Amino acid sequence: MKLYIAEKPSLGRAIASALPKPHQKQDGYIKVGSGDVVTWCIGHILEQAEPEAYDPAFKKWQLEHLPISPSQWKLNPKRNTRKQFTAVKKLIKQADTIVHCGDPDREGQLLVDEVINHVGVKSDVKQGLQRCLISDLNTSAVKKSLSSLKPNSEFAALSISALARSRADWLYGINMTRAYTVQGQKVGYRGVVSIGRVQTPLLGLVVKRDLEIDGFTPVNYYDVLAHLSSDKQPLFSAKWKPSEACSPYCDSEGRVLNRGLAENVVSRITKQTATVKKVERKSKKQAAPLPYNLSSLQIDAAKRFGMSAKVVLDTCQSLYENHKLITYPRSDCRYLPAAHFNQASNVIDAISLTVELKNECASANTSLKSKAWNDSKVVAHHAIIPTSMRSKGLLSKAEHQVYLLIATQYLMQFYPNWEYVDGV
Repeated sequence: MKLYIAEKPSLGRAIASALPKPHQKQDGYIKVGSGDVVTWCIGHILEQAEPEAYDPAFKKWQLEHLPISPSQWKLNPKRNTRKQFTAVKKLIKQADTIVHCGDPDREGQLLVDEVINHVGVKSDVKQGLQRCLISDLNTSAVKKSLSSLKPNSEFAALSISALARSRADWLYGINMTRAYTVQGQKVGYRGVVSIGRVQTPLLGLVVKRDLEIDGFTPVNYYDVLAHLSSDKQPLFSAKWKPSEACSPYCDSEGRVLNRGLAENVVSRITKQTATVKKVERKSKKQAAPLPYNLSSLQIDAAKRFGMSAKVVLDTCQSLYENHKLITYPRSDCRYLPAAHFNQASNVIDAISLTVELKNECASANTSLKSKAWNDSKVVAHHAIIPTSMRSKGLLSKAEHQVYLLIATQYLMQFYPNWEYVDGV
């Protein structure tokens, strides 16, 4: 029996839809027509054991116990997903072949790997373990992914990096939180002082920035603009650039801080004749911005629509899982596999159903190939782009806004460079 292990139920259903029918839905898995089985995790169904699992004495927080550093790491099934873990464990023991279908990132790689390793499999099953990378939940795309499986061993480094991060979080968080909390108790603090590998430095940056804002003292600076006109050219403005002789009266960015100096320049040039001594014009080109990864999408959605990072991620997950309108959203890559270029026409046809982008789709030139298509820049996952799926349901306002951003960024890849003249 071949067992497909997905990261979550929605991905499991998408995989099953691409496999032979009839399907038998069971508790925690789907059996397909070929006799193979699709099951799933529900996120991380295993978690790092608490310190007291290594030594009962660690249940009491004491400085003499620190640092706590396990020699053999332990994982335990999460309480709220224990039932699903039991189902997955039973299926793993029965499988002759296992296909790892975790999300195409390091957490997705580790999430399924750790379950397989925790349960334990025969050496021949371990050696034959395969990896399926799915970034588009549409049936045709899933079928294509299932037909191009790779050895799971090729992704060992990805899993190890996620494992290292997980253990670093545990070591730092457990030891530092206990150390600071115990020290706080000595001076009368009764709460828990939570310390995290990521949260504490990030909080420090926020606090530092807030203090800088609170302590900021505004300082006036002065620009001088000359409004010029001639018989041959309409009114235009020129900005005075202070000479080195003015540097004692300027800040580090060359802005004049002395009002008297600026007023003196104004009085000297008012109603005077100006002479243009030199004109420089440079022709420049600017390529389209690359398709989005998650962080760049979150930045633009915040600027355009005031969305928080969490709202953008949740909206992307809905567009990916529920509507199947975009590819895998938790991506840190802004490039696309070269093979995706041949799908451009179908993707643009799907985008064209969006009224706001109908004209842009009609004008897109699919013979143009931007620098976004670059296999050497793509590892486990690629940039976030629309799929060829045509929307069947009504999108929420947030879903529509995020989809517009993703679709627009994709369409830009099929337009020529912006050409302009930079004149000085």
